[in-house]
Amino acid sequence: MTESDLNDRQRNILRWVESDGHVRVEDMVRRYEVTEQTIRRDLTFLEAQQLLRRVHGGAKPTNSTENIAYSDRQIMNFAEKQKIARVIAEHIPDNASLFINIGTTTETIAHELMQHKGLQIVTNNLHVATLMSQKPDFRVIVTSGEVRASDGGIVGEATLDFIQQFKLDYGLIGISAIDNEGTLLDFDYREVKVAQAIIQHSRQVFLAADHSKFGRKAMVRLGNISQADMFFTDRAPGPEILAKMNDADVSLQICR
Repeated sequence: MTESDLNDRQRNILRWVESDGHVRVEDMVRRYEVTEQTIRRDLTFLEAQQLLRRVHGGAKPTNSTENIAYSDRQIMNFAEKQKIARVIAEHIPDNASLFINIGTTTETIAHELMQHKGLQIVTNNLHVATLMSQKPDFRVIVTSGEVRASDGGIVGEATLDFIQQFKLDYGLIGISAIDNEGTLLDFDYREVKVAQAIIQHSRQVFLAADHSKFGRKAMVRLGNISQADMFFTDRAPGPEILAKMNDADVSLQICR
């Protein structure tokens, strides 16, 4: 999602919020001469695209140092995540070994993989481990490390040491943001270090991100989209990202 996909009012609201830092609903109603319901629909849409953050009585810019709450991320763009998950599952054979990292997109992928047979999974995501350990023919290994209360993710030096003991067929990586140059970004440097280790110890890297991650801001650099073998998304990214992918021979899968 970019500004060119917005209508004029939504584009102006976004620029106003970014400029002032906080704008009240009543001020938007007065400026654009529309109903409060119309403004609230605009804000709901812009927040769903992760372009701003709704607060009581108004809106603020998204924060590049703080991710959206886990419970909100679970429902954001859920239909798109399901499409991505279905296509990724089609590319994972039975009896494969795979890393699955932290994130609501990778959790959706885990649900789709429940129809597979004989998978061996190493994960630092407690939600994924709880789900996939229910299948008797799956072998699920949970990394050591510190458990985050916010989302059940496991991070830390012990997690890195644990992952470095393995070399698996696939690394399934979710990401919080991708800038226009193809840089992969996230919010927690410890989570980023774990994802980097997964990339290094996977024979193939599958990157999964819906269109709302394009152009989003986050603070910590994970790497570049060129490090993936396949990129699964629901819409084509911009020309700069596509150029990076073409140069690195990264396969693009548009999931519809």
